[in-house]
Order: sequence, then structure tokens, then C-alpha cells
Amino acid sequence: MEDMKKVLLIATGGTIASGYTEDGLAPQIAAGALLRYVEEYRDFCRVDVQEPFSLDSTNIYGRHWVELAGLIEKKYDAYDGFVICHGTDTMAFTAAALSYLIQNSRKPIVVTGAQKPIDLPVTDARTNLLDSLRFASDGRAHGVNIVFGGNVIAGTRAKKERSKSYNAFSSINYPNIAVIRDGRIIFYIEDEDRINGQVTFYHTLNERILLLKLVPGMDGTVLNRLFSGYDGVIIEAFGVGGFPDYGEIPFYSEIRRWMDAGKFVMMATQVTHEGSDMEVYQVGKVIKEEFGLMEAYDMTLEATVTKAMWALGQTKDPEVFRRLFYRTVNHDILLGEEQASELPS
Repeated sequence: MEDMKKVLLIATGGTIASGYTEDGLAPQIAAGALLRYVEEYRDFCRVDVQEPFSLDSTNIYGRHWVELAGLIEKKYDAYDGFVICHGTDTMAFTAAALSYLIQNSRKPIVVTGAQKPIDLPVTDARTNLLDSLRFASDGRAHGVNIVFGGNVIAGTRAKKERSKSYNAFSSINYPNIAVIRDGRIIFYIEDEDRINGQVTFYHTLNERILLLKLVPGMDGTVLNRLFSGYDGVIIEAFGVGGFPDYGEIPFYSEIRRWMDAGKFVMMATQVTHEGSDMEVYQVGKVIKEEFGLMEAYDMTLEATVTKAMWALGQTKDPEVFRRLFYRTVNHDILLGEEQASELPS
């Protein structure tokens, strides 16, 4: 028993801990009670429990991400791994944010949850929680990952693609880190040798980042109206990326205004798979070259948003921000050689 891994279970609410009320599901099951449904964990780890808050994940945002990272920092030396129980709706944002707030961790930090409460006769919650405790106890595991539906997904690559099915999460533009089947962990990617130095914790995010989805007919008027409220905007464009050239206020003039004011403008794509490439079409290439506009490439929208919040929380210098944004963290971005050579060192 002495050589068993010690895991901290951090409960934050979500469907996994929810019960039925007159107004619908809401978090009700206490943190310690979750473990009573997965007694098998006693065979391979010891678990302590903390519950910093209990919320539907719709109500979880930046200050909660910083709080979770701070809790793990405080307890980091005392445990071999961490499991965060979380609602599914914003789980991908939380996992991505924690990937930036906690970097270079040789210890596993697992985010999990369920599509149905843990106390139901038929639920995915017990399997997900037990798999997560097992993964957090594995000596090969490290960094921030989502464990859900038998898949282990890098924290920056996860997206909820199904609203009700048990296989709710997919890994976008990157393979699964591992799969868990019948209590066995099969790793597809083992890269502990890529971790250099000590774990680094960050404590600041800038949440004044807007994600703006283009729709046909939209012009730069929307940026004009939002100018005072945000320090940066990520524009979720059509296809590989570009701006329409019509309307009362062109995007071109508003982008110049934002950037002249020291604000940040970035391009992403509405298409889930394969990423952006503004060099392909004139509608993207001209404006990218004019302003040196940054783009998300193969990053998920969740990673793009939280990475921008993290980077802007560290610096307002455009070149430093650019280097931070394009530095690969927890498998979040894969640049081709030609693209990478164009980025500042």
C-alpha cells in the first residue's frame, strides 16, 4: 500500500455530481460521495478530495481557472496526480486554460466529467471517473489531459462535438494521447523527454478577449462598436480565413484602428478540422501581409481563446505576445516548416 500513488480529486460540480430539481439538473452530490461509486480505485491509488466550488460549467470562467491552477500549485508537491471533475459544456476551455496556466508538469492533471449523473443506474460517470483516477496514477502520464469515453486527449486539443452521447469529446487535428480499455492504458504518444525544466505556474489571464464569428453580411461595424470593451479579438472566419470587402465600415479600416491602438487581432476558422491558412486566397493574403495578422492555424478555438488570454496576461508587447502565442504548449499547434520559418524567434 505504501507505494500506491496519491491523487487529489478536485470536484467542481457539473453533470457528474448533479441531481434532478424542479428546474432541471444542478450540482448536488458532495465531492466525497463521488468516490463511493468507484470503490475499485482503492486497488491502485489513495485519494483525497477537495471541492473549491460546485457549479454548472456554464458558470465557470477565467477566475475559476486561475483558482484551480492555484490549488494545484499549492498541493503539487503532496500528490502524484490530480483529477478535476467538471461539467462537460466548458470542459475544453478549462483544460486548455490549465494547459497554459500549468506548463511543464511531469505529474498528470486530468479533467473529466460525464453526460449523466454518477448516481443513475446507467451512466458514463463511473467509468470516466475510474479511468481518470487510473490515468492519474500511471507513471507515464503527465501534463493536462481530458479523460472521457475511454479516450485521453491533450488538454489543448479537445472539443465537445456531441451534446448527449457518451463519446462527447474528440481530439482535433491531433491523435489521442492514449486510450483506456478494460482498465488498461494504451499510450499512442509518450513524450516525457520533451519536458524540460521545472513545472511553471502562471497566475494571470486577460479575459478581455473576444471571439467573433463571421456571418455573411457582417462588416467592420461590429468591431467599431466593440472597440472600447476588448484588448483583443479572434475573428472566426469562413474556410481557411479571409475578410469580406463590403459594408459601411470595411474590416480593413477597423483592423488598422485596433492595431494602431495596441490591440490584438487574430484570425481563426469556423471549420473544425485542418485549420486556417490565410495565404491561400486574396481575401486573406492581402490583409495578412498588410498587418502581419496572426492566425490560429490548426489550434482549436478553445485553445486559441485561452492561449490569447494567457499570453496577453503576461505581456502587451506585440512581438513578445507573438512568440508566446506561437510557442507550442501541450501539443496545441503544429506549424509546417515554411510557416514556422516566417515567425519571429
